[in-house]
Amino acid sequence: MPSVAVKVYSLFFKLLLKHKLQHRSQMEDAESPFGVTSRPEESTAPANPSFGPDGVATKDIHIDPLTALSIRIFLPDPSLHREGARPRWSPDLDRRNSYGGSPATPSHDHGRRSSYDGAGSAHENGNGADAAAAGNYRGYLPSVVDARRRTDRSKKLPIIIQFHGGGFVAGSNTSAANDFFCRRMAKLCDAMVIAVGYRLAPESRYPAAFDDGLKVLNWLGKQAKLVECKISMGTARGGGIGEVRRSQIVDTFGASTVEPWLAAHGDPSRCVLLGVSCGANIADYVARKAVDAGKLTEPVKVVAQVLMYPFFVGSVPTHSEIKLANSYFYDKSLCLLAWKLFLPEDEFSLDHPAANPLVPDRGPPLRCMPPTLTVIAEHDWMRDRAIAYSEELRKVNVDAPVLEYKDAVHEFATLDMLLKTPQAQACAEDIAIWVKKYISIRGHEFSY
Repeated sequence: MPSVAVKVYSLFFKLLLKHKLQHRSQMEDAESPFGVTSRPEESTAPANPSFGPDGVATKDIHIDPLTALSIRIFLPDPSLHREGARPRWSPDLDRRNSYGGSPATPSHDHGRRSSYDGAGSAHENGNGADAAAAGNYRGYLPSVVDARRRTDRSKKLPIIIQFHGGGFVAGSNTSAANDFFCRRMAKLCDAMVIAVGYRLAPESRYPAAFDDGLKVLNWLGKQAKLVECKISMGTARGGGIGEVRRSQIVDTFGASTVEPWLAAHGDPSRCVLLGVSCGANIADYVARKAVDAGKLTEPVKVVAQVLMYPFFVGSVPTHSEIKLANSYFYDKSLCLLAWKLFLPEDEFSLDHPAANPLVPDRGPPLRCMPPTLTVIAEHDWMRDRAIAYSEELRKVNVDAPVLEYKDAVHEFATLDMLLKTPQAQACAEDIAIWVKKYISIRGHEFSY
């Protein structure tokens, strides 16, 4: 069972959250298309474009002039990048790999339990100070043309697009908790993380948050094409007057719109979607749209997605929805209130495509979906529906394992007070191990 501290904190958390949701339910929707992406009462972590002691630099970008959509980029120090970093194993943490197989990890209890320690790898502990002393890359504004010298994909980083939780009505991509989690994932996965600040309800109801997720994927594709154009113009030889004019156009327009960190360090052909709670719903939607678009999203390729305790629900209750309806932090009554704030009144239904992943005709065939890792908690009332969705994916031969964590609650690996627990660290390492199967440029031979 969760500790006494978690139980007490959960009570205060639910009382405060209920008050906030009831207050927002009394608000009139703001008709402005800009919406909001964070709440004033939430603590935020400032962006820092230089590499600190943890070896990760960050910057915020407002990518849509018509809305409040923004992103925060997390860039691990490329000079510290190394492939195949391995966590250390320990048998004392409670984690179960119970459904649909598991990542290639040492097994205990006949394959139903495996774990490793919360100390993390050398990346998690950070070597930023040593890098500074050695005069290594410490954060700069690289020229777009620098990307020309980085054609070797082994020198570029995969990209993780992350969607935070909060029931569509709270949370932020720049919150202190989300900032900590994204830094952790950037280091463990040796990847660039893009945390999405999507619009929140009730100011911006469905499909605003889902559209914002898709806009980020499209923005990433446009960035990649601008970089390709810039490189082709910069490497052209003897193109004549017409070629010079095209080059001037790219220099005056393209160079000002290209994000230099992405141009120099990002590999959009190895893109992973990672959603936390309601962010998992957004990630799954974006994955489906990417499948629908097919080659239209190139050179961006979604190679995998991670759904962390997804915010799935349905009209016919599952066993866990009945048994754990009053579970910790996010009980069923609070979550239903959040759904009422998010879905338009004339569209409210627990079987809405945004809420229930198993409704018919929700999107492209499941067999087209990317490999999907699902993380669930033992004491989360939403767990059964997440398991059912994963089972449907496996029926059509999609790699879709489920990691269930014992004595864990909803958002156990991303909630502010639980972020530094050994279980949260172990979960992040589990995710990194599985993700590296699909972002490795050498294929799937990542081993332990």
